[in-house]
Amino acid sequence: MSMNKIGHFYYIDHNNIQVENNYLWYISLKRFMEADSFSLTECGSKYTNSYRLFLLHDEKPASFVHDVPLVCGNLYNMVVEVPRWTQAKMEISKNIPLNPIVQDIKKGKMRYVANVFPHHGYIWNYGALPQTWEDPNYKDPDTNCTGDNDPIDACDIGSRRCASGEIIQVKVLGILAMIDEGETDWKVIVINTDDPQASEINNIKDVEKHRPGLLRATVEWFKYYKVPDGKPVNKFAFNEEYKDREYAIKVIEHTHSQWKKLISGESHNEVFRTINQSIKDSENFTNDSLAVFRQQSTPLGEPGEIPPSVYHVSYVN
Repeated sequence: MSMNKIGHFYYIDHNNIQVENNYLWYISLKRFMEADSFSLTECGSKYTNSYRLFLLHDEKPASFVHDVPLVCGNLYNMVVEVPRWTQAKMEISKNIPLNPIVQDIKKGKMRYVANVFPHHGYIWNYGALPQTWEDPNYKDPDTNCTGDNDPIDACDIGSRRCASGEIIQVKVLGILAMIDEGETDWKVIVINTDDPQASEINNIKDVEKHRPGLLRATVEWFKYYKVPDGKPVNKFAFNEEYKDREYAIKVIEHTHSQWKKLISGESHNEVFRTINQSIKDSENFTNDSLAVFRQQSTPLGEPGEIPPSVYHVSYVN
């Protein structure tokens, strides 16, 4: 088997900039996890439906959702799906075995988020907390809506632009309850611990002090980002107000307990694949994740074309 291995190093270095397909990819030699046993491998062609970004653990394919621990000491792990300032809607796949990162598809087309003025692409590093799950059969008593069947989303407000597939250690600061087409879609606000101001930002109130305007911009971004695609404005619980760190951690712990039921088979879900290589007492543990990978891997190809319309700016009332 041939793998195009990205390897243990996939970090930003502003002194080493490569331009590819109008995107800036920053590469340096800093480990993306404390554990050297994690790395990445790509398959298919980027910006097409063949693209897959897989996690490797001890050189064997692993799941971004199930094989990465939620907790890292006193911190949390976050899987970066979409780097800041980019538009390709990259996300952890629920229905592909081992849950690689892929680009979302809507109505047969590769999905890109619109540039809603004054923003360009995502305004933070966007991703998810591993080993969490928003159960679509559970109605949250505070939002009165069921879960969206995804790992819980996270917005990293750190100053460094991360890379897709990077696993970073973050501090939880607060949480926003978005209601997306009738489903609870929590957005955890976090900060990368390698940020120079991470020691000064410990709760949601600190964000306004050190990142003035970012919390309001985050609400507006989520409220309007689907409008250019003909979707309605998104709504929020709690009158668009953020909940603090303590509340956020309770939500995370609850989604972690829901994930435990999913991975054990106690909660059955037709969509979410739970194949993993680290949880031996789970329903879909495998000793041969390489065989699972081979069934869906394709050779690495040239990136697809990004439609010019992706770069258009939308203005929304």
